[in-house]
Amino acid sequence: MDKDQSLYHFLQENSEKISQEWYDTIEETDGNSVYAAVDPSVVEALKKQNLTFNYLLNRIFNHEEDFFYKEVKVWAISIAEDKEHQRTPIYKIIREFMRVRNIYLSYIKKYSCIYKEQVNVDKMDQWRDRLIKAMDYSVNLFVEESFRTSERQIDAQKEMIYELSSPVILLHKGAALLPLIGDIDTERARIIMDSTLQQCTEKHVTHLFLDLSGVLIIDTMVAFQLSQLMTALKLIGVQTTISGIRPEIAQTSIQLGISFDEGNITSTLAQAVARTLVSIKEN
Repeated sequence: MDKDQSLYHFLQENSEKISQEWYDTIEETDGNSVYAAVDPSVVEALKKQNLTFNYLLNRIFNHEEDFFYKEVKVWAISIAEDKEHQRTPIYKIIREFMRVRNIYLSYIKKYSCIYKEQVNVDKMDQWRDRLIKAMDYSVNLFVEESFRTSERQIDAQKEMIYELSSPVILLHKGAALLPLIGDIDTERARIIMDSTLQQCTEKHVTHLFLDLSGVLIIDTMVAFQLSQLMTALKLIGVQTTISGIRPEIAQTSIQLGISFDEGNITSTLAQAVARTLVSIKEN
């Protein structure tokens, strides 16, 4: 057995002890931090996560560095997606990575003292460099995965807000209103199209009032997507009436060659609703 493998077995035998030492020396007062948890299930999960990392980290001393660098990514993703860790400030998580590193360095030193006749300074430096490289990689990987997870959550929340800001409101059997308010960028316009088509289908809408009186500015892409929305609505059997188009928006649309021929156009929402509902009742 070579020296690396001997150290590996030493660390494997002490992994649970290392993990417990790490947990026992946590100093945390922030109640929102996973490291201050008192819930037995959360504490058990935290210890298990740390021990799993320890067993992975040990592999770098058993000629299995490729295995470590592959599997630690799976571990980092699971930590980044863990709800308890998501509530914990990232600098505190990095702090715990550093504490694990220091505990490991102390155990490597213990091993070297036990087998001091077999371990020279060069070997100690190699182990130290290997450990620091693996820990640095793990920290960077966790931060990267944490950032990606946060971005996905923000995108999902943004999409939900956009959907809530473009509700299709039923006015009468078959008739509904889509009031649009505020700035509309390309992303919001895309979500409005997807959400509107779905809501009109689910609510059996046959006539949709699209009110733009609360929209101040529409750029080229947004105007084009609204035109596409009207075309798509027509394809699923929904007639569209647009109201509240501001003069500047009308001018922009004309200059860009974008038309809203697929629907009716009225100056005010009240006028559009009155005409259409009378027509619906007469029929």
